[in-house]
Amino acid sequence: MWRKQVKILLDKIKKILASEHLLSLQQKTSRQFATEAKFQTKPFLLHLLDHGPASEVTLTKQDALTCFERMTTIRKMEAGINNLYKAKIVRGFCHLYSGQEAVGVGVYASLRKNDTVITSYRNHAWAFLCNHQSVLPVIGEVAGTKSGTSRGKGGSMHLYGPNFYGGNAIVGAQVPLGVGIALAHKYRKTDFVSLTIYGDGAANNGQVFEAFNMAKMWDLPCLFLCENNLYSMGTSVPRSTANPDFYKKGDVIPGLFVDGMDLVSVKEAARFAVEFCASGKGPIILEAKTYRYFGHSLSDPGTSYRTHDEIQEVRKSRDPINNFKNQIIAANLVTADELAELDKKVKKIVDGAIKAAKADKEVGLEELTYDIYANQVIQEVRSVNPFQNMKHKTTGLVINKK
Repeated sequence: MWRKQVKILLDKIKKILASEHLLSLQQKTSRQFATEAKFQTKPFLLHLLDHGPASEVTLTKQDALTCFERMTTIRKMEAGINNLYKAKIVRGFCHLYSGQEAVGVGVYASLRKNDTVITSYRNHAWAFLCNHQSVLPVIGEVAGTKSGTSRGKGGSMHLYGPNFYGGNAIVGAQVPLGVGIALAHKYRKTDFVSLTIYGDGAANNGQVFEAFNMAKMWDLPCLFLCENNLYSMGTSVPRSTANPDFYKKGDVIPGLFVDGMDLVSVKEAARFAVEFCASGKGPIILEAKTYRYFGHSLSDPGTSYRTHDEIQEVRKSRDPINNFKNQIIAANLVTADELAELDKKVKKIVDGAIKAAKADKEVGLEELTYDIYANQVIQEVRSVNPFQNMKHKTTGLVINKK
């Protein structure tokens, strides 16, 4: 009998101790880990602006996890595409975004639902972001298969998505198009913003300055984002540009410079710029100084105009993902274990998308002439055979159709 009473007493003591231990852990967790944290932004440079973005911003834990996941996904996705290119599954030109993740993710995080995006041929990351953070449509398009954003007919330089008007292959040609989209926003009396992206190589292009002029003349809601990765196609900024301050190149257009390797700063700068355009103040230029780890395209080794040591030093000291990871861990927003689990999850998603794209097929020859027009305005399209036209068909896959 006494043994049974002792056992009951020991069980009660264990429950009390377990309860106190759990309470202690909960109190410790509440003390050490926060649901939000404040971060200092890197210094901004201003042109024709009375004030700039905030010097201190707040990130929630969910914000931090979302941004980390998106940057990590882009990095792994581009690594996977690089491997597909080496395996000759990806053909033609292919331009990777690796190293520039903080720019894409930071700016996208400050866009609103109906804001639009247009960019250059370095567009994989933007296509991923605008396609609801889905990897397969990007890898499928780059691989030329049916699962791609354009059924594999556009390839690496011509991806599209909801409110995303592409990758455009001609250097700088997307900038006038972005101004045209901004004109449409204003004509329709909306407060939507046209995010128009170009690089330091396109910044000296004549049509870019023509677009600047029109955007300012009509005060269009155009956010010009210059992704300055320092080397354009293979020539450093000091060798190609008399005025290296790209945020000032709009002359009478206000400008803003941000460290493009710091996600928190980019996110805040983009928030400020989007709000500026949406409030009816006209266009603004946002220069994000960043760095690409690979060559201009995968046919460029990227080491004839810069050293291998330079690339490794940037990877070691300024990598946007590692730096953001260290920031949010130090702020007690997340744990290293949480980020490790998220990294595993991302790897599984990217590996699955690569496997699916490799198993997918190309469209048939008959589909090459589908969706030339958004509406079924023609029935046939002239082909290489003068005696036999190809059929035109509108499939309803037109992404940007309102």
